[in-house]
Amino acid sequence: MLYEYGQIGILLVIALVFPVGALVTSWALGFVRIRPKNVSNPVKDDIYECGLRTEGPSLVQFNFRFYYIALLFVLFDVELVFLFPWALVFDKVGWAGYFEGLSFIGILGLGILYAWRKRALEWRL
Repeated sequence: MLYEYGQIGILLVIALVFPVGALVTSWALGFVRIRPKNVSNPVKDDIYECGLRTEGPSLVQFNFRFYYIALLFVLFDVELVFLFPWALVFDKVGWAGYFEGLSFIGILGLGILYAWRKRALEWRL
């Protein structure tokens, strides 16, 4: 058992050494002035998107509802991913698995009803 945790510990140490090592190396190179300074260049700092110059401000705030709809989509999509294995072993889980699946679908339905009642699924701005 200690052997398995030792392997996890070694991987954890390696995972911490690389980013910390990169930060320490960057600091050390800046300390001895080997690292080049970041010189501002107006051509490189210009906003470039799809080969066209931008019109208007480059930072446009999006409505929160777009993020909310995307979050709801991901949430319900992941819940449907959990239903797929249940459907594959439906004949083997028995009545307990059947009622667990129904309760999961019921909770999913309550979530959709809640989002619908809060008008979270409307696209109007």
